[in-house]
Amino acid sequence: MSKIAIIAKLTAAEGKRDALVEVLRAQIDLVADETGTEVYALHTGDGDDTSVWFYEIYTDAAAAAAHSGSDAMKALGPKLAGLLAGRPEIIRCTPIKAKGL
Repeated sequence: MSKIAIIAKLTAAEGKRDALVEVLRAQIDLVADETGTEVYALHTGDGDDTSVWFYEIYTDAAAAAAHSGSDAMKALGPKLAGLLAGRPEIIRCTPIKAKGL
């Protein structure tokens, strides 16, 4: 598998998780037609009211790079102003085997 997976943890500023989720929910619609973006899934953490997680799978490194440099991603930064408690944690992974991929 030459796919690329990314797990991103975003920590919302106090009392801002719902607003952060709404911004990110809209982001999913903006990347829906990206070629090579296979999974772009938004989650909230159970047991706390600040964590937001993305699980992403791309067909290859070029698709992940295209997503990162897309107009949608460039426009996201200003929308996140005041909603985050710090920088997102980004973990890149190589999928080995998965059901559904």
